[in-house]
Amino acid sequence: MLIGGACDPRGQALGSFIDLAGARSGGRIVVLTTASSDPRGSAHVWLADFHRAGVTNVEIPVVDRRDVAQDSRVADMIRSASGIFLGGGDQVHLVATLGGSRVETAIREAYAAGAVVCGTSAGAAALTETILAGGEPDDYGEMVDLHVGPGFGMLGFRAVIDTHFAQRRRLQRLFMVVAQNPELMGLGIDEDTAIVIRGHLGEVVGRGSLTFVDGRGVRFDNADECLAGQPLTLSYLRVGIVGSGYTFNLRERELDLLLRAHEGDSPVEVVRPEERGG
Repeated sequence: MLIGGACDPRGQALGSFIDLAGARSGGRIVVLTTASSDPRGSAHVWLADFHRAGVTNVEIPVVDRRDVAQDSRVADMIRSASGIFLGGGDQVHLVATLGGSRVETAIREAYAAGAVVCGTSAGAAALTETILAGGEPDDYGEMVDLHVGPGFGMLGFRAVIDTHFAQRRRLQRLFMVVAQNPELMGLGIDEDTAIVIRGHLGEVVGRGSLTFVDGRGVRFDNADECLAGQPLTLSYLRVGIVGSGYTFNLRERELDLLLRAHEGDSPVEVVRPEERGG
């Protein structure tokens, strides 16, 4: 599951994760706040939020350093969980701290055994093969260089995730990343909105929408010039919006209902001369 950040504890986005993990009936959730600049403080906030959502069986190990990410006790805690939740913050720091560690291995093993893995904000962005960060002004108005690098790779389909999407007006940033890497599929997730992924299908739930950007058909771009500060120019970029309640086919990069409608088209009846009566 991927959440675009700022999720309401009693909202549908977080609630979908809780239900899938069986947490309302005793399933245990492990939360990792590694991406936060204050992992311990963030842990207390998430503990309160999950309690507000009606979940009491929650454990939050403070994995704030690389050596803690190698702790076998934390890995065992994750491996036996029914739901694993990655909080927000800095996705680059999250991947650098957990990547290749016992904790990351335990997340993968738990997922393979049937656990639900969910990330919100930075936690969602880190789950793909490729992550993006920066490329926009910081809190002081200074432009931060755009970072594109490796993520955990648990979600394939050449997807790259951007979160807080509509609220922070990040469409231009996603356009830039796809222009520079046209094989990628950009997925922008609004706040308090989740993509529940089963196989190659992602159902949108929550308050907002999913925006997808597909650059495979682009006929012209000036991505190289943009690296030198020129404005972006793109032609034949494919963009769509998927609202709550609809399902997106990640493999085909299209609304699933359109694909199913096409597959279900009735064959065209053709009457040939030899089939006419009289």
